[in-house]
Amino acid sequence: MGDRCGIIHSAIEATPTWGTLIAVSGLYESDPMYIVDQTPFINGVLLAETSLAPSELLASHKSIETKLGRIQREQNGPREIDLDIIWYEGYNSKAGETPQIPHPRAHERRFVLEPLNEIAPELLLQGYGVVRDLLMDYGVQSQKVRRVQDAPILI
Repeated sequence: MGDRCGIIHSAIEATPTWGTLIAVSGLYESDPMYIVDQTPFINGVLLAETSLAPSELLASHKSIETKLGRIQREQNGPREIDLDIIWYEGYNSKAGETPQIPHPRAHERRFVLEPLNEIAPELLLQGYGVVRDLLMDYGVQSQKVRRVQDAPILI
């Protein structure tokens, strides 16, 4: 909701509060899933290093979402920003643990895999496969995703 790309850029600018930015993908627009009567979503991914534990990183992300104006509404409905942890090197969560890493639906979502392939095509999502290979799945390929903005230049 709102200035979708601008809010994402603000979230990227918040990275120094929890880590060191390494790479950022371009931004991609996709039709919403689950609740389809809403504005298309804009998605991108970034790769960063952090000293925070996964639970601390999740708490930091929730704080950033709040600062950027996210209001809790119905699940999968319209929102100002949604920050997810897709992968965390050396960490695989146990059943029922929060956050769930790797993200339990990343492997089936082109709006995650397309930008992730741009910056880390060889990344192994433990239990699912390599990003480049996952992107070739027919079910993933059938999802419509279009690039709307190039990756920002990192300074």
